[in-house]
Amino acid sequence: MQFKQYEIGGFFDEMFGENGQPRASARTLANSIEVLQDGELLNLQRGAERALLQMGVTFNVYGERAGVEKIFPFDVVPRIVSAAEWSLIERGLKQRITALNLFINDLYHDQKFLKDRIVPAEIILSSKAYRKQCIGFNPPRGVWCHVTGTDLVRHRDGHIYVLEDNLRCPSGVSYVLENRAVMKSLFPQVFAAAKIRPVASYPSRLRDMLEYLAPDHVANPRCVLLTPGSYNSAYFEHSFLAQQMGIELVEGRDLVVDDGSVCMRTTKGFERVDVIYRRIDDDFLDPECFRPDSMLGVPGLMEVYQKGNVALANAPGGGVADDKVVYAYVPKIIKYYLGEDILLPNVPTYICSERDDLQYVLEHLEELVVKAANESGGYGMLVGPHSTREQRAEFAEMVKANPRNYIGQPTLSLSRVPTLIGDRFEGRHVDLRPYILCGKEIFVLPGGLTRVALKKGSLVVNSSQGGGSKDTWVLADAPVAQEGEARNGN
Repeated sequence: MQFKQYEIGGFFDEMFGENGQPRASARTLANSIEVLQDGELLNLQRGAERALLQMGVTFNVYGERAGVEKIFPFDVVPRIVSAAEWSLIERGLKQRITALNLFINDLYHDQKFLKDRIVPAEIILSSKAYRKQCIGFNPPRGVWCHVTGTDLVRHRDGHIYVLEDNLRCPSGVSYVLENRAVMKSLFPQVFAAAKIRPVASYPSRLRDMLEYLAPDHVANPRCVLLTPGSYNSAYFEHSFLAQQMGIELVEGRDLVVDDGSVCMRTTKGFERVDVIYRRIDDDFLDPECFRPDSMLGVPGLMEVYQKGNVALANAPGGGVADDKVVYAYVPKIIKYYLGEDILLPNVPTYICSERDDLQYVLEHLEELVVKAANESGGYGMLVGPHSTREQRAEFAEMVKANPRNYIGQPTLSLSRVPTLIGDRFEGRHVDLRPYILCGKEIFVLPGGLTRVALKKGSLVVNSSQGGGSKDTWVLADAPVAQEGEARNGN
C-alpha cells in the first residue's frame, strides 16, 4: 500500500513535509508501509480491531438506548514524535504541573495569588470545582495533582499548544497501553528497527506513586481503585488499571469508615485501606461532606482523609486548576510561582466574563470555538465555522446568560496524520494527551493518547463524538530496551 494518492492538504502533517517527503522521524515507518503487499495493511488493521475486541477495549456512552458499551475505534497508522520535540513537551509539562500544584496549594492556604491579583477572586470563588472544604488542608507529601492528562494540539504554524488541563479523573491511558501491545504484535520488525520509547512501565509507576502517598507508619500500603461502577464511561480503564497494578477495584459500597480508618469489606472481614486512587468526582466522594444524595461515595471518607489516615489521588479540590477559565491564566501562574516564561503556550483565549472579550466573542461566533468551563467529552462546545446560524444564536444566549461559564478561542487548524479510510489513506485531525504522574518526582509517559477525528473534516476528537485513537511513537536518540507486553506491566 502506497502514499502516492495521499493529499497533505493545507494542514501540518505529522508524517509528511510540505514537499511530500516523509519527515526524518517518520521515514522508517513510511518505508515499512510502502513495501507492504496490496491488502496487507488492511489485513493488519482488521487484525488490530479483532485483537482489541478480544481484549474488551471499550468505552461507555451515556444516553445510548441499545447497549452502552462500544469498541473504541483504532487506526493502525501511528503518530510519530521526534526525540527533540518530545524533550520540549516533557519539560513544558513538568513546568506546568509544578506551577499548578503550587497554585492549588496556595489557593487552599494563604491565597497570595489573589492578593497579588494574578487571577481575579471572582473567577476562582465561582468555579464549580472550588472546594471550601479543602481550605487549610495539607495533602500527603504536599501533592494535589497526582495524575494529569494535558491535551496538546499542533496548529498550522507547526507550534504545539496546550488546549486544556485535566486534573480530576483523566482517562484514556489504558488505550495507550493496549494500543501499544497490539502494534508490537503487528509490526515487530519496525519496533526492532526503530528506537521507540516504551510505555509499559506506566502501571508500575502509577502504583509506586500511590504507595508513596501512604501514611508514614504503614510499611506495606494497601491501595485500591475506586470506581463509580460498570456504567461509567471509563469502566474498562478502571478494571484494566486495577488488574495491571495488582490492586483491588472497589465501589463506594465496598468501603466503610471504621474507627478512624477506611476499610474494605472482604471475605475475611474488614481490612484497612491506605491509598485510594479515586476515579469519581469530588462531589460523589463523601455524602457527609459534599453531595448528601450521592450513592457512589463513602460516608466519613473526608474526615479520615483530613486526619491523614488515608490518601486520595487525585486530591479533592484540585479540579479548580482545569476549569477552562482558570486555564487562561496559567501563563501568569507559571510566571508568578516559578519566575519562568511558559514553555508550552496556551491557545489564545477570550474570557467571556470580561466585557471586551465577551463582546468580541459574540461578534465573532462564526470564527471561534466557544467552550463551557467545566464540560468535557466534546460537549458544551460550539465550533463556529462548522455551526449553523440557529446554533450560534442559541449559544449566544447561553453565553450572555452566564458569561463566567464560557471562553472563546480561535479555531485552530489541527495537524493531521495519515489514516486508513476504507482502502486508502486520508488525513485526519489529531490531538495528543500525555499523562503525567506527580509523586516523589514527576514522570511524563513517553507519548500518550493520540486521539483522531475519524469524521472527514471534523476537529472533534472525543470518542463520544465519533473519534478514535492511534498509537504514539516517541523516538529516542539512543537505542532503547524492548518493552515487555503492556498487559503484564513489565
